[in-house]
Amino acid sequence: MASSQLALERLCDPEFEVSAHYLICSTGTLYQLVSDEMRAWHAGVGSWGGLDDINSHSIGIELDNNGQVPFTEVQMNCLKALLRDLMTRFDIPPSRVIGHSDMAPGRKSDPGAMFDWQDLAAAGLSVWATTDQQDGPAFDRAAAAFGYPITPYTLEAFRLRFRPKSHGPEEPSDRALMQALAAAYPVDPIPDAG
Repeated sequence: MASSQLALERLCDPEFEVSAHYLICSTGTLYQLVSDEMRAWHAGVGSWGGLDDINSHSIGIELDNNGQVPFTEVQMNCLKALLRDLMTRFDIPPSRVIGHSDMAPGRKSDPGAMFDWQDLAAAGLSVWATTDQQDGPAFDRAAAAFGYPITPYTLEAFRLRFRPKSHGPEEPSDRALMQALAAAYPVDPIPDAG
């Protein structure tokens, strides 16, 4: 959306069948749009850790950013405070903090390459991994063990988050880093709420 005001209007308009629990503006203003205990329509079709109904198992946070500029410091500070609160209240581990691009590779690209996942992980609010290994086993197998759905776009989604400056065919370093992530943060299946 061109502005946070337009995003707010869209997220509150039932005609569009899209919503989120929270919207954080670039100014750091936080809006709660849906109660934490209720289901929102933020994720759409996608999966993580073998679970297909992400909307029923997640709290959606939308960030006001066009994907071309860095996220503002006040926005990131607001996000960190919100994540600390939600992760404490709902016992959410850092490995369960994901982006739309993680759960819907190829269909979604947000929060995008300008989002500082490493900073979020340094604050204990997400995960990051490094490795000295030069290569690893099959990328898709390790990606599935970490939680990614396997699609033709999984490598692109992984790179958006963990190697945003990398492009082109799969590299040995992609496999090595994905293996490090899978080993450090293997996915625990989420029980289906039915």
